[in-house]
Amino acid sequence: MTRITTPFGPRSTAAEVAADADLSGKRAIVTGASSGIGTETARVLAAAGADVTLAVRDLAAGAAVAAGITEATGNKAVRVAPLELADPSSVATFVAAWDGPLHVLVDNAGVMALPELQLTPEGWETQFAVNHLGHFALTVGLRPALAAGGGARVVSVSSSGHLFSPVVFDDLHFAFRPYDPWQAYGQSKTANILFAVGAAARWADDGIAVNAVAPGSVPTNLTRHLGRPSGVTLEEGLRKTVEQGAATTVLLAASPLLEGVSGRYFADCAEALPVARRPSMAPVTAAFMNGVAPYALDPAAADRLWEESLTAPIR
Repeated sequence: MTRITTPFGPRSTAAEVAADADLSGKRAIVTGASSGIGTETARVLAAAGADVTLAVRDLAAGAAVAAGITEATGNKAVRVAPLELADPSSVATFVAAWDGPLHVLVDNAGVMALPELQLTPEGWETQFAVNHLGHFALTVGLRPALAAGGGARVVSVSSSGHLFSPVVFDDLHFAFRPYDPWQAYGQSKTANILFAVGAAARWADDGIAVNAVAPGSVPTNLTRHLGRPSGVTLEEGLRKTVEQGAATTVLLAASPLLEGVSGRYFADCAEALPVARRPSMAPVTAAFMNGVAPYALDPAAADRLWEESLTAPIR
């Protein structure tokens, strides 16, 4: 396949990549939209005319963001709905409450590098539960709505952190290996890419495009655990603003340039190049931020993850 590039790059903003997008009459959901990249993604989609639902844990924070988006864009079709991705019943309730077609789904919410092993009541490691399993259940549950949307787009927000680890199928939840915050985060972000690969293959006949993206390094609430020693440092100049961090997500969600593209992984507004081995992470370089590991695009691994996720076994 030919690598996809665009006129945009690492310093482009979400508003710039959406300049030619008209989402009037389209309905969108953005998870984790009460702060950071999620808020900016929702704001730009609303500015392009979309009816936007902010799917959030904190309804008060979400309502404040929604009001701010309406004030900034003039779009009154911005609403808030509760969603706790670590709780299967919350995901099921959200799916059941959705009525009508859906045109854009941005699986943006996430947690990163939890310093200690945390398990959900189901026995799932929390980063894997929130970053992958919750979004998997949400997106699969909303598939009929996406199919009804006609040409719907799903954006799975991953990370260059996927290079920290493949999905370790024999011990997804760290029952038999020592817990490491970055390995846990890495496998959850690899799962986000594999989900895009798996969904693209399964849902092409529904006209649903599914892609994964890396926002880059953006100082948001997601990085709150990084004050602890981690061995991870950044090359000078790699940090992005929130507006720049949301650009690749919005590009895949709304830009006419990506019409019909599916099953790929993008960073800095272009399809990422494959890497033969993990680049150095001390400091993290531009090559690390942009590359994609072969294991994250492996169709066999995507199929295995899909089956594991459907049953969400306790291990």
